[in-house]
Formats: sequence, structure tokens, C-alpha cells
Amino acid sequence: MVSNYSHFKAAYQITMYLLLYATVVTSCHGVSQSTNEAPIGLPAYTVSAGFPTSVFSSYYIPPAATKEPQPALYDPVLNITYPLNLTNPDTLPTTDDDPIFFPQPAVNVSNATAVSIVQAAIANITAIIQSPASSNCTKCQNALSVAKTVAQATPQSVPDMLVALCQANKFKSNTTCVENYATTNFGAIWTQVLAFATVDGLDGRYICNQLSSTFCSQPSTSPLNTTGLFPKPKPQNATAPKASGKRVKVLHLSDFHLDPRYVVGSEANCSSGLCCRPDVHATGLTLPQVEVPAALYGAFRCDTPYYLGLAALQSIGPLTGTSAADPFAWSIYTGDLVSHDTQNQLSRAYVEYTEYSIYEMFKSYIGGPVFAVLGNHDANPEAIDAPRSEPDGLGKQFSWNYNHVASLWQNNDWLNSSDADEARLHYGAYSVKNQYGLRIITLNTDFWYKSNFLNYYNMTNPDVSGMQAFLIQELQAAEDAGERVWILGHVLTGWDGTNPLPNPTDLFYQIVDRYSPHVIANVFFGHTHEDEFMIYYANNGTDLSSANALTTGWIGPSVTPLTNLNSGFRVYEIDTGSFDVYDAYTWYSNVSEFQTLDPTATGPSYRFEYSTRETYEASWPAEAPLNATYWHAVTEAMETNRSMVSTFNNLEGKSSIKSPNCTSAACAQAKICYMRSGSVALAQRCLKGYGSVQSAFKAGSS
Repeated sequence: MVSNYSHFKAAYQITMYLLLYATVVTSCHGVSQSTNEAPIGLPAYTVSAGFPTSVFSSYYIPPAATKEPQPALYDPVLNITYPLNLTNPDTLPTTDDDPIFFPQPAVNVSNATAVSIVQAAIANITAIIQSPASSNCTKCQNALSVAKTVAQATPQSVPDMLVALCQANKFKSNTTCVENYATTNFGAIWTQVLAFATVDGLDGRYICNQLSSTFCSQPSTSPLNTTGLFPKPKPQNATAPKASGKRVKVLHLSDFHLDPRYVVGSEANCSSGLCCRPDVHATGLTLPQVEVPAALYGAFRCDTPYYLGLAALQSIGPLTGTSAADPFAWSIYTGDLVSHDTQNQLSRAYVEYTEYSIYEMFKSYIGGPVFAVLGNHDANPEAIDAPRSEPDGLGKQFSWNYNHVASLWQNNDWLNSSDADEARLHYGAYSVKNQYGLRIITLNTDFWYKSNFLNYYNMTNPDVSGMQAFLIQELQAAEDAGERVWILGHVLTGWDGTNPLPNPTDLFYQIVDRYSPHVIANVFFGHTHEDEFMIYYANNGTDLSSANALTTGWIGPSVTPLTNLNSGFRVYEIDTGSFDVYDAYTWYSNVSEFQTLDPTATGPSYRFEYSTRETYEASWPAEAPLNATYWHAVTEAMETNRSMVSTFNNLEGKSSIKSPNCTSAACAQAKICYMRSGSVALAQRCLKGYGSVQSAFKAGSS
């Protein structure tokens, strides 16, 4: 609640302030006082001290001013109550005991023969590594060829072999080698990759680049043959529909990253890994010494504790002027529910617990349907999804997750039964027409994410999973029906190009080109935790001009502060005829205040940060949408007014005091280039090292 004033004078002052603020906001935004406007709410909201215990029906450990709660959650989909030891920070797991899947061996060999095969392979690979005759890339691919024979003959032996080779050659620390290649971490996944990849071709070069950029350089984007790709040619003179003049509010949340294992008072400035856990310490200290105690509501190097997550959700209604009686028209969630644990601390059950917990909180605090996508952390192993076509029946190894989230979405009345079935079939993705007539198509973007290692075979095919074929099918149906579309994903397709793979993002870019601007109204992502945008242009981005600007990719701010960010969320003002954005409002909570906050007296505050239309002046008509042409005009203004780039840079981190400054010409040039890069191919033209405000910029880094 807002601070509790009991005196009439104080209440009068508050009322007059809010009336004045509303007048100022209306004037600044240029919105007429008509029934068509979508006004925002309070300028700031301070959460009451304490925990809203009614959000969960029971607790193993109740909330306290010095302790995060441990709710006892019953999952009706799985018909289980999650046990306390799953999330109890005092019982952190050290291994993932979930089922392990290996490819079928090509031949049956005895244990003794398997040992001999592995010993010979290690000797052969060691000789290849030590050979001075070849380039690093050739050495790597030759070594992969040897490892492939092991994966095909005795697949269960591969993880231990990879750990041994990694440690013996000091590619990583001994601990990291185990984290990367042990059977219960990613070892079984790498075994599948080795068994099915063409390691002496394009697959091998991508694998070697993924292992280390010093092995092979990243291959350039392969030419895409678009013959027969689209069912119909693009209509001539395709244009976006006209606005209806009626506006509604749409909430965009992203990257919640709930940490139910968060420990108040633990180290918030740890030397590595996820902080605010009992097993980490600061540089130069040893456990149980603490340099910076974790505050109740969170810290810059930690994921979202329950207290912070619920503070954000409690703030949304008062700040946005919504309520149970006047809810959002709809909401979107662009992925990543699960905390940034190391793989040995993750499990199917932990992922399922987090999915259920967060969706329950959404159901309690957000009115209207929520259209959600899976993020790379919403999987186990983290970021791994298998295409249905993977051999040996391995294409269904992650169906447990798609079945679970689809059922949760159906139980919450966000999807009907047929849409939920579609999500089960399409890796958690679906296409649904909402109550306003907008078609929302969601994607599992792990299929273009660099860290989904199962993408590293059959790399000549940019759509092994069929995810983008599904997208084309749904877009064509929308075009035929005269529908407008929003596309939701998690991992963005471009920006600085560090996250996705080249070929799938090139395909996506050309799909957007084909179905814009008449069908696709907007595209939304998360993943970076930062407040960013990208522009998609016609002709595959060969002419980055205003005339060719087609569609905007909005990258939503995160709820989690990780790393060095403030917590935030956004609301869009949407026209219900064109489904264009007419303004975007962003709120944040200043994480630097949490350390000195007295949680027995008050909770944190969320504050209005900025209006997009008001902040980025581009000589833009008041009644024109904030479309791709607008954003291109903003980038043109930035080219002559570097202070606008500095403003963007500050807002990128949600006004965090930890963000580096962007005042140099090189930084400004790089940021503008990222804004115009909706694919890896386009991003590769940009200066490197300025893509994220979560740490100091590293100019020229790869």
C-alpha cells in the first residue's frame, strides 16, 4: 500500500499532488481527455512492510523480516506438493538426478572394448592438439571426428572422456570442465551432438566456435534459398491497417528469474556465480564471512527473491491504473522464470516448481489473459530443447516441460484446450486469436539460441525443429484472414548478435520482411534483462532507411536485477484496430536503495521511469504510432544528438547506478548500429563490446 496517512491534511496534499501529476502527464503525452485514452496511474508506489501471505495457501517456513518464505505449493497438473528440500537453501543439490538420454550405439561393445576405445581416442585427440602442423580450427574438427567415433560406439563413455580431455589440456578449470561435460550436466547432450553432427563440415565449425572462439571463427550466414519458402507471394502495396482510435493497456513482463533459494544476509557481492546463496563468498573472504549482506528485497548480483517479485506485482495495479474491475486488455510474458543456478543444482522438479509458482502469482495479481513463452532458463538442462526429428526417439526428451506449461496455461484460462494441445506439440509455442481480434504467435527461441547445443547438427538447415515453418503457416493464415499479428519470443534475433545463431535469424528476418507491415504489427523479446529495441527492414536489411523500416522488435526490461540492473516492467498503449504501439511506459525500482531499507517499516518503491513518446523526440506526429518508421527516425536523431544515446543507455539498465556511461562516439555508433540490426548478419557489421550495460564496455570484444 501507499504510505498510510491518517490525517485529512496529508490526504488532501496527496490528492492535489496526484491531480497535478495527472495534468502534467496528460499535457506532456499529448493525449486528449477522451474515452479513447489509456492513462497511467500513480507516479510512484511504495509497498507496505511485510509479505502478502494470502498469495499462497500454506507455508513450510513463513515469511519474516530476516527470511524468505518457503511456500508449500500443490501443483494440480502433476498432482504433487513440492517438497521443502527442493528449494530449501540449506539443502542445495550437488547433482541433477533426472533421466539421462544417450543416442543408441551403432554396435554393441564389451566394457573392456569400450575402455580401449576411449583410451585410444584420448591418445589420438591429445596428439592432434599437440601437433604444430595444423590450424586450431582444423585441430578441433579432427578431434571432433575422433570423439564422434566414441559417441557412436560407446556413447555412455563420452562425458567422462570430455571431462578428462578438458582438464588435462586446461581448457577450463577442473570444476568448470565437470560443470560443462559431466553426464548429469551437459555431457549426455554433447554426446548426442557428436553422434549426429557432420563434424568435418559446417556443423563442426560451429561446434568448435561454440567451444572457443580461438578454435574456429564463427561461420558467416549461409545463403538462404527462399524458393518455395512462402505459400504465396507478398501482396503488392501491402500496408498496415488504419487505427480504430480505441486504446487499451497491455502489460509486458519479462525475465522474472524467481530465486526461492535466496538467503537474506548471505553474500550479495560474491566472487562468482549467483550471489545471495549460502554457498558463495566475496573475493578474499571465506565462508561464513560476508562482505555485503543480501537485503530482504534483492541485490544487483542476485535473482528475484519472493519479496521483490511480489513487490513488483503489487505495484503494477496502482502504477498503471488497472484493477480487477478494470484489468489489462491482455499481458505478455517473454520468458525466463527460473533462477541462474549451476546445472548441478537444477532439475525438472525445480523448473516445474518455478513455473507453477510464478504463474500462480500472475493469476493473483494480473487481470486478463497472460500470453507466455518459454525462455532458455525454463528448461532442464538449461537452454536445451530437441527438435522432434532428432534420431533414436530423442526428439521427445523434453515433452515433460511442454506438457506441464501447456496444462498450467490452460488451468489459468489463458489458453483453451486446443491451443494448449498446440503448445504441447510445438515445443511450448502456440498461435491464438485474442478477444480483440489480434493473433498472438509465440515461439520457442531456444531453436536459434547459441547455448542450445542440440542446434549444432544439420546446421545447413536453418529450421531443423520446424518452428519457423509453423510461424510461416500461421502468418499465411493470418494474412488470408486479414488478421494482425504479434510475435512473442525470448531470445532476440539480433541487437549485438551475441546470443542467436546466424542462419535461423536470417530466416526469421526474411519471414518478418515477407509478412510486414500489413500482418505483423510488433515483435517482442526478453532475455537481455535490458530495455532495448531493434528495427526490421525490407529486402533483408540491404537498405537501412526510413522508407524500408517495417517492424519493431521490443526487448522488455527484466524483473530480476541480475546483473547490476534495476527491476522493472512496461505497459504499452495499444490501438485495437491496428494493434500498433502508441506509447510505452516503463517503471523501475532502485535496487541501490534496498540495502538501507528497513523492512519492518516499509517495502521498496516502484517509480515511473519514462514515456517512450515523450523521451525520444523525433518530430513525430502526436497521433502516429511508435512503429518501425518512428524508431528509425529516433536513430537518425541520435546520429546528430549523442545525448539521446546517453539517455537510451541509462534507460537500458532501468536507470541503474551501475550502468557504464555511453558518451564516446564509438559507443553511440555501436548502439545505433545494434538498434538497426534484427539479425546476426546485420549485427556483425557493428562495433563490438557495447551491447550490454551490465558491466564495463569492452570495445572490440567478440
